[in-house]
Amino acid sequence: MAVDKPRKRWPWVVLATLVVAGWAAGGRGHSPDAADRSAAGSSARPSSSAPSTSAEPSASASDGLARYAPQVKRYAARAGIDPQVLMAILYNEDYKPHDPAFQRAWQKLKPDAAFGIANMHKATFDETRRGRDFAGRDWDELPDDTGLAIESAAWYLHDLAAQLPAHRSTSLTVNQLIALGYNTGAGNMLAFARGVTPGSQAQSYLDQLTSNWAAAGRDVRGSG
Repeated sequence: MAVDKPRKRWPWVVLATLVVAGWAAGGRGHSPDAADRSAAGSSARPSSSAPSTSAEPSASASDGLARYAPQVKRYAARAGIDPQVLMAILYNEDYKPHDPAFQRAWQKLKPDAAFGIANMHKATFDETRRGRDFAGRDWDELPDDTGLAIESAAWYLHDLAAQLPAHRSTSLTVNQLIALGYNTGAGNMLAFARGVTPGSQAQSYLDQLTSNWAAAGRDVRGSG
């Protein structure tokens, strides 16, 4: 799969200025537990939607995500998922700075904002951690602990995969479906598995996953 050219990063000072100014644009569809996303979608996006992928080309390994590949492989193996889909999701979610101070400043403006390198919301984290090795950890630790963020994302993908029916009426692969589940929620994922066509927001996330797929594969194959 082809990989887009690396996107330009917004300078930190610009983003910090936007936070201070109260800029309220949301991230791309990164909320695993967002309840306001319909499976079929429409051309009009909710207020939490983001620019199209044509406006934000995909990231590349040179942006630094490759350094997380060993953790991705380790936690993906424990969760029984494909490390490439987990790595590609990290690329998809890499549209804003993951600096802990920035994330906490942003959350003051948007209390429902996601935390961590994998952009996970509190309700999703609290549900995913039950019965796991990180059950005693807290969601607000995600900005400071990349390993915890990747581990919880891996297990959430595991839980999504476990919900998929054995017989599906779609050409989408398991990896594509769980990535869409990560983006739009389990209910929408199951609708896609039944053959419902992804709406514009979900399709945009899937297109971005496709663009990032080759780079994610290189990362996980190249790590020790």
